[in-house]
Amino acid sequence: MANHPSAERRNRQRITRAKRNRAVKSETRSILKKARAQVVAGQKDAAAAAIKTVASAVDRAASKGVIHKKAAARTKARIARRAHKAASQA
Repeated sequence: MANHPSAERRNRQRITRAKRNRAVKSETRSILKKARAQVVAGQKDAAAAAIKTVASAVDRAASKGVIHKKAAARTKARIARRAHKAASQA
């Protein structure tokens, strides 16, 4: 338990940030899951639009510090690679 006013304030800030980070990460995961499903289903146009949405969401999460910059880049590269591979096979 915090014993000083500054420590109490930091604790309140920590809780607020944790809620926001959890929401951003959850939203990003949901968007990524939908995009992966469209890539696997072979929906080219929908997958292309979904990849743009994924890139935006992942970059936004990285800019807020929710995920690491390189984790964001890796995620975008993997989904793009899967989409390209699916498009070339079909």
